[in-house]
Amino acid sequence: MEVGEELTLRIFGVSRRGDGMGKAKGYTVFVPNTKAGDVVKVRVTRVWSRYAVAEVVGGGSAEEPAAGEEEAGEEGFTEE
Repeated sequence: MEVGEELTLRIFGVSRRGDGMGKAKGYTVFVPNTKAGDVVKVRVTRVWSRYAVAEVVGGGSAEEPAAGEEEAGEEGFTEE
């Protein structure tokens, strides 16, 4: 995953800070101003070893989340 990359994500949950969380390419992606169930097009703004932060750039397609998106819950996840 790289800064500037655009993805379509399905938001599966909300972090303790209130940011929506999606999964793509093995990363958890935090997206402010989203909620569980949203499908949004995002641009990656920061990348760390296990997670990334992105901003919403548009609505996505309800049928097709990003290639490489993992259907997942919060099990075993700890926010840093």
